[in-house]
Amino acid sequence: MYQRVLKASRLLTLAIGVAAASLSVTSVQAVEFKWAAQNDILTLDPHSQNHATTNNIVGHAYEGLVRYDKNYKIEPSLATSWANTSPTVIRFNLRKNVKFHDGTPFTADDVVFSFERIRQPQGTLQIYVAGVKEMKKIDDHTVDVILDKPVPTLLNNFTTFLIMSKAWSVKNKSEKIQDYKAKEITFASTNTNGTGPYVIKEWAPDQRVVLTQNKAWWDKLQGNVTSITYTPIKSDPTRIAALLSGNVDAVTDLPTQDVARLRSTASLSVLDGPEVRTIFFGLDLGSEELKYAPKGKNFFKDVRVRKALSMAIDRTAIQRSIMRNLSLPASIIVAPGVNGYNADMDKTGPADVEGAKKLLAEAGYPNGIEFTLDCPNNRYVNDEEVCQAVVNMWARIGVKAKLNAMNFGPYIAKVQNFDSSAYLLGWGVATYDAQYSLQSLVMTRTQGADGSFNYSRVNNAKLDALVEAMKTEMDRNKRDAMIKEALTITRDEVLVIPLHHQMRPWAMKKNVTMTHNSNDAPKMYYVNVN
Repeated sequence: MYQRVLKASRLLTLAIGVAAASLSVTSVQAVEFKWAAQNDILTLDPHSQNHATTNNIVGHAYEGLVRYDKNYKIEPSLATSWANTSPTVIRFNLRKNVKFHDGTPFTADDVVFSFERIRQPQGTLQIYVAGVKEMKKIDDHTVDVILDKPVPTLLNNFTTFLIMSKAWSVKNKSEKIQDYKAKEITFASTNTNGTGPYVIKEWAPDQRVVLTQNKAWWDKLQGNVTSITYTPIKSDPTRIAALLSGNVDAVTDLPTQDVARLRSTASLSVLDGPEVRTIFFGLDLGSEELKYAPKGKNFFKDVRVRKALSMAIDRTAIQRSIMRNLSLPASIIVAPGVNGYNADMDKTGPADVEGAKKLLAEAGYPNGIEFTLDCPNNRYVNDEEVCQAVVNMWARIGVKAKLNAMNFGPYIAKVQNFDSSAYLLGWGVATYDAQYSLQSLVMTRTQGADGSFNYSRVNNAKLDALVEAMKTEMDRNKRDAMIKEALTITRDEVLVIPLHHQMRPWAMKKNVTMTHNSNDAPKMYYVNVN
């Protein structure tokens, strides 16, 4: 029902950017780029859902104070420079002569407004301004960022702190973030007005997102693409057929079983690269009784049960047979390429069926346990297939897990409403620092950034203290030691069950040049079509 409501109410054709398009600019030949992947965006509200596909596509219309370059180094965006005026105050000098797509000027008022907005509790992106106490306007093009204490990851966080127009938001009654989990629809969730290189002209949910060049953008495209059509295609065969037939120019989430064939297709090229995303299971550790299990005490609270579930999983078999070696078996919740990753900590052993049975018996469940496993079927690489394989593996130790697979939109709303006993999630690290995962996934949940995706209700005082300390520790060695200890606790206590880190090859026509992004965020302003 929710998707039907969205389709009826969010199909949009925006009439923004008219003023920008009328400005005198150098004429550029129109180049269309057609791109497909398996899942749709969730919203157009840039502060609503911390979801990689949404953040990336919406981030072509909206911008932050800073951004990553091709090498994941911080570079200026809406801020031209910044410097500490004290250990806890950073002054940002804002770019002048920048206009939003509706022609209104970008000023410090928009930064301060966006800071107050992104912190609202119904959104899930508070972590990107974590540690910031206040943003204070000094003049129209200067903002002081006032911290509680120094924040070592501040600039990395700010790459996903996107700036909205205060005037536009007020005019359209969008001062508040939409409440996605309550299925709220607002003007800002169905329309955009940013400063970025592209204008989102249309979003037909589950059908397409259409973007066109913002010719008044303050920067220059590094590619030549002036029009983009993004098509979410859930079906693997259909998605690949669209690429092979030439109906799309690129696919960025390849079915693993098709990669070898695509490599040998003369008309295509495959761009290889890792992804800083870990796929894991979350378990309800907070409820006294599980909602989707037979009546009785919550067996997930017993670490022996959690260890048994993890021990029963044959990660190497999943890597070989389902992921076609396009994954790395995982025992920690951060992937290679993330600060704090430690290969020695990330070693996985073979499945131990007998050991898992023994642990279940010791925990008081010699005949196994029963529960429902919720799983998306159009978000991560082979997500439903992975869940089904694990269900079969758990059956060998007497665990009866009923698989409930669904589209990601209603799925993530279900998880965010704590309406799940066990669920699969993938976590990419937008900041390239392990604190982002630890703070979001396993720190005790509050109304702010802490535990913003802790839908398992993990509550571990020692872990909380370590994450709290690493937030402000500027000594690299001390901070890395805190990260290592926190990752060790998370692993040894099985607070979540890591499965693997994804690899992410992309395929495209031979005439297309793209820059691979390990944060699963293809940038259209880098794309060339020859």
